[in-house]
Amino acid sequence: MARTKAADPLATYRAKRDFSKTPEPPPERKKKTGNSFVVQKHAATRTHFDFRLEHDGVLKSWAVTKGPSLDPAQKRLAVMTEDHPLEYGKFEGVIPKGEYGGGPVMLWDRGTWEPIGDPDEGLAKGDFKFRLHGDRLNGDFVLVRMKPRKEDRGRQNWLLIKKRDDYAGDGDEPTLTYDTSAKSGRTMDQIEHGESAVWSSNKAQKKTPAAKRPRAATAKPRRKKSLTH
Repeated sequence: MARTKAADPLATYRAKRDFSKTPEPPPERKKKTGNSFVVQKHAATRTHFDFRLEHDGVLKSWAVTKGPSLDPAQKRLAVMTEDHPLEYGKFEGVIPKGEYGGGPVMLWDRGTWEPIGDPDEGLAKGDFKFRLHGDRLNGDFVLVRMKPRKEDRGRQNWLLIKKRDDYAGDGDEPTLTYDTSAKSGRTMDQIEHGESAVWSSNKAQKKTPAAKRPRAATAKPRRKKSLTH
């Protein structure tokens, strides 16, 4: 299927930000692409999770109001936003108040992804299937585009849904299980105030036992956590 590429996919990203005031990375599109994905918890006007997949030299992005779920019964609203530069996948910090998206940003999950079928066809048709290999999210997912409505005002609303596989779990909500950064181990409050991570035995950092979610034979091994990126 032939693809029509925008002359500058990062034009909207550039127009919304003043890079003399925000620490966010500049709008640079990469020629060589990989297969990274990140999920960033963002406490802006309303706290949400930004879900980003590397594709065509940029990060295709959706704002997921309640965050990704591992429960196949949950259909999470995911509003498609502007493409972001690949360097944004490393960003964790504070966007100044008064700037677009002002508030702390946490790198909540990271890893790699692979398409199930042709990704461009899936995006064009609004039925985009993929597999994640992350620190916290793994297995098969689908993004389904909803029919546009007048009240959407031009926004593209999608639904992020977990497919039933070895990583799925009824009632499994990883955003409630993990409340610290996959990059630095910090909480949102520590990120906002520029503090280092402090170990606490009360932190909810334990993964679901393997017995509940056995690993798929074809899945890639989870990456070891690191305090550096």
